[in-house]
Amino acid sequence: MLPFQTLIPIDRNSTVPVYQQIANALIKLIRDGIIKPGSSLPGSRQLALLLDVHRKTVEAAYEELFIQDWIKVVPRKGPQVSQHLPEVRPHNFVPAVSSTPYTQPANFPFYTFGPLASLPGGGKKLRPVINDGLPDPRIAPVDLLLREYRRLFNQSSYKRFILTGDQAGSVSLRTAIIDFLSDTRGMTFNLDNIVITRGAQMAIFMAARMIIRPGANVLVGSPNYFMADAIFRQFGANLIRVPVDDHGMDIEFIEKFCKKQKPDLLYIIPHHHHPTTVTLSSERRMRLLQLIDQYGFPVIEDDYDYDFHYSGGPILPLASAGHNGKVIYIGSLTKSLAPPIRIGYMIAPANFIEQATQLRRMIDIRGDSLLEEALATLFKAGDMQKHLKRSVKLYQQRRNILCELLEQELKDVVTFTKPQGGLALWTKFRKEYPLSEISERAANNGLMISDGRMYDVDGHHFNALRIGFASMNEKELEEAVGLLKKSVK
Repeated sequence: MLPFQTLIPIDRNSTVPVYQQIANALIKLIRDGIIKPGSSLPGSRQLALLLDVHRKTVEAAYEELFIQDWIKVVPRKGPQVSQHLPEVRPHNFVPAVSSTPYTQPANFPFYTFGPLASLPGGGKKLRPVINDGLPDPRIAPVDLLLREYRRLFNQSSYKRFILTGDQAGSVSLRTAIIDFLSDTRGMTFNLDNIVITRGAQMAIFMAARMIIRPGANVLVGSPNYFMADAIFRQFGANLIRVPVDDHGMDIEFIEKFCKKQKPDLLYIIPHHHHPTTVTLSSERRMRLLQLIDQYGFPVIEDDYDYDFHYSGGPILPLASAGHNGKVIYIGSLTKSLAPPIRIGYMIAPANFIEQATQLRRMIDIRGDSLLEEALATLFKAGDMQKHLKRSVKLYQQRRNILCELLEQELKDVVTFTKPQGGLALWTKFRKEYPLSEISERAANNGLMISDGRMYDVDGHHFNALRIGFASMNEKELEEAVGLLKKSVK
């Protein structure tokens, strides 16, 4: 037997995995002729003893060699070097001029997208980060989700979810959402009216793709959710800015526009408008429903954080009222759980959902079937409902803490109205404190915040930003406000 312990050196401090070092060494021995084609190699247990490694490490090395066709496994004889070794380089191969062909820019026509707003920081790893309003993943019921994942994988029927999942999303999850929205929002619909998406963002994209044609007039808030604006512009829409005040969208403005011409689409966030967090008043809600009925224009109702309401009972969605199928309702479970868990949904007339399902197939084939089934189980067991109740209580406390801190530390710098719900606080800075400068100083102080430009509309600079409070505990909120105060000076 060859002295493999000498021929196969192992560097345990190397970044290359040990199994890969063993595989590479054996390939070199075969290529150098030290190990001949057809030769038998030691069994995994024997080679593991010689090299002082775990047997599974040798098995992984042999598996790598088998995949690359350097060895074959002969029953009752163990691994043997292949008689016909793999080609190291194909015949007549002519090396490219550049070994890294993707260093050159693409020189063929393709669509380009305008730069999307992002947080500053220049790639620095800053902590803390003031985000736009994200949930706290630390309190998400991840352990329960993992439990359901394992249970589903252990079931003999798990392949049904992976290979034959419903094209509109898990039937179990859609049924759970139907029941949940009926209980919390007074909405009535069936399975044919709902499709599951990877987050609310995907649902907005799909609805816009199906409705908007180049030149379409789309009514949006001023300011508005900037990612929705980007989607609508991408499909060639003319954005008609509707003023937003403390009572939500200006419905009189919408009525005046309708008298001139019928809009092709209205995009509205009536519960907690993004970015300002204001709620559409009951009076305006009723008048808007009358206009929808009178003029017959379609509406995308983005209700991304309805479940987080802290003051009194929330106003029901437009979709819960009579609208003759004109309202496309979009919601998300991501805000209830954690940003990486991308689950959203769209509710609309059955013929619209049928085509939306086809569009989803073109984008994604199908979603994460196991995640959808796991979430459905949490709803059925009441775990999601319990988690939401705990989250609302905790986030309300964090909202109050942030408002108190800003009032104490930055009273002369910012103005705000305590939001009735949601996960963020719309914070306006006085004009003598430009956010563009504050955000740069904040980055130098170790705090990442937006410079507010993502909310600018048609040249109007609000000098404001959303301070997400839900994802930070009391200590983190104190640290963030302290660094913000330091950055103002």
